[in-house]
Amino acid sequence: MKVIDHITRAAGKTLFSIEILPPLKGENIKTLYDNLDPLMEFKPPFIDVTYHREEYVYKKKENGLLEKRSTRKRPGTVGICAALQAHYQVDTVPHIICGGFSKEETENALIDLHFLGIDNVLALQGDAIKSEGRFAPEPDGHRYASELLGQIVAMNQGKFLDEDLENASPTNFCIGVAGYPEKHFAAPNLKADLKYLKLKVDMGAEYIVTQMFFDNRKYFEFVRQCREAGITVPIIPGIKPITTKSQASVLPTVFHIDIPEELSDEVERCKDNAAVKQVGVEWAVRQSRELIKFGVPTLHFYSMGKSDPIYRIAKELF
Repeated sequence: MKVIDHITRAAGKTLFSIEILPPLKGENIKTLYDNLDPLMEFKPPFIDVTYHREEYVYKKKENGLLEKRSTRKRPGTVGICAALQAHYQVDTVPHIICGGFSKEETENALIDLHFLGIDNVLALQGDAIKSEGRFAPEPDGHRYASELLGQIVAMNQGKFLDEDLENASPTNFCIGVAGYPEKHFAAPNLKADLKYLKLKVDMGAEYIVTQMFFDNRKYFEFVRQCREAGITVPIIPGIKPITTKSQASVLPTVFHIDIPEELSDEVERCKDNAAVKQVGVEWAVRQSRELIKFGVPTLHFYSMGKSDPIYRIAKELF
């Protein structure tokens, strides 16, 4: 079932959903199931599965020269989605990214997802390769999420890269896109960011999932500005409980977000990470209760591979 249909059927009730990382290369899928099993108590209608693009490592050869090799630390997004749907009878949302894919590779991945009965995708630009600093598309790949979105919309209309295909069966994906209450780091300002978000909705995006945030006022203001801009699709808030002291400085750096002073002060006073986790859970519960009162369609939790804090939060709310 499509994400948008789950939201419609909920008739105003706030749903619970989660985002997970594929296991590291070489790990067993049982580790993932062990993390997810407790969370299934709260009946998530869908689970997002991230995609991690290739990175490059340099191996020294016998002659002393360095050889550049491509590697993926977390492969298997398509397979994980299929496994989760079969194991839990839950809908999955694979993340489809620009980075690391040509248009043909994107089409092939989407065809595989369609064959597997996966009805949803989240279209993203994806991160730059760490060693390169700035995002660069693959040859014959997409530079922007809007371009990727356009290819998915075209496939939903039965238009494939091979224009000579006859009687091609259209796909039927529900397409989500990302939103940034504190603006995308590459956008000059929030107004410009909203212009491109509106473009993606006008092109066919059916819902928005936000970047994590820790101050609900920023989400409320973001929703207000989206509505004023004519964006009417559901806007799902992304929630991430802080679990370690280091995250108070790492998360703002990596995700270009602010940590409220009250929260950072509480984290700073903690003696260990167990105390930090408790602070993070309590903060996320307060955040979530206010968001539920606001009437958000879904609370979407970024698990980062750790289910315990999400379980403790959900136990208070659902």
